[in-house]
Amino acid sequence: MYRDTLSLLGPALPVVSFLGRLPTAMCQLGSLLLVAETSGSLATAGLTGGALAAGQTVAGPLIGRLADRHGQRGIVLAASLANAVAVTALVLAALADAATGALMVLGALAGATVPQVGPLARTRSVALARRSGADDRLVGAVLSFEGTLDEVSFVLGPALVGLAAALAHPAAALLLAALLLAGCGTAFALHPTARALAPAVTTRTSAAERMRLPGSAYALRGTMVLQGAMFGASQAGITALTEQLGAPAQAGLVYAAMGVMSAAVGLSTAAVPARVGLTTRWRAATAGLVVLSAPLLLVDSLGALYAVVVVLGAAYAPHLITVFGLTERTVPAARLAESMAFLTSGIVGGQALALAVSGRLAEGHGAPAAFAVAVGAAVACAVLSWTVRVVSPVSPVREELRPASAAPSG
Repeated sequence: MYRDTLSLLGPALPVVSFLGRLPTAMCQLGSLLLVAETSGSLATAGLTGGALAAGQTVAGPLIGRLADRHGQRGIVLAASLANAVAVTALVLAALADAATGALMVLGALAGATVPQVGPLARTRSVALARRSGADDRLVGAVLSFEGTLDEVSFVLGPALVGLAAALAHPAAALLLAALLLAGCGTAFALHPTARALAPAVTTRTSAAERMRLPGSAYALRGTMVLQGAMFGASQAGITALTEQLGAPAQAGLVYAAMGVMSAAVGLSTAAVPARVGLTTRWRAATAGLVVLSAPLLLVDSLGALYAVVVVLGAAYAPHLITVFGLTERTVPAARLAESMAFLTSGIVGGQALALAVSGRLAEGHGAPAAFAVAVGAAVACAVLSWTVRVVSPVSPVREELRPASAAPSG
């Protein structure tokens, strides 16, 4: 299946899309480390990072909508160059000891101009598969492949930031991110597949179709916010526990190990038989989130933390990939990029909010309090998957939110 996927996408598109989405994974941690070092204030660093996350959460769907209506080429090109400028400006301002307000504004701009390469690459790849006459199994493989690229980027991005900070300065990591944005973001925008996608999303769908979204699309967005909350709460709990155990440097390694497991399992989801429907996969994935996150409440050693977190990573990618797949089947084609961007922005927003809340809980009540937030978010995901009916029509224009009792088994 992955041979067919690479044959469909060609050799260049996956490379430039991966390198183009890598800066997104670098900027959140990079901005925190940079501002913390230059200002000497963790509070200022947190405000700047929060502004960056807020900017991305709010503006991401808007960029997706513009790409739907006007094509990806011009939108991604403008956003990539603007994002490179904004990130560079943030670096220069931090090095010049700018005021907190100025850093927050620049952080918000850096978040708002993120070119959304990940969601748009996923949209483009799915459109290419559909136009080639691919069946649902190949489309699923495409989504698994794109999900794995996301997972790897979110493991490699922070690792590059940490390496740059250790060898030189956090500013070096953000300047590298700006360079990647300008170069690979531009290459992704100008790739021939962007032009091939434009006519279908700008001329062949009525205004009414563009505006109509099924109720279940909003439930799918909600579950991605909850998934982001799991990420944020887990990060806070891991950080708190490793500090308590006297090994704070292990926090990043634990989180990276979880990401590696998630990426590996994500690749394997293409092997799931086609007879296992997406609704069944969604429910199984959320059940896995609950069962595998619950042991977090009991961990009290570094070895146990590694074991539980790595195993939990096996449930993340299947859930993410399935929700992207359900969204692709559910929303109108003319709003696919917007909807994909909403899912990604939901993860970012949920992670930022949960990190702030669970971080405070961990300070007052220890790591189990932060992990409880992650488990609660997993339970909420499971409730959504069992109470929302998602139908996959041939022409994905209409969808309804109905009681699970009326839902098909697959």
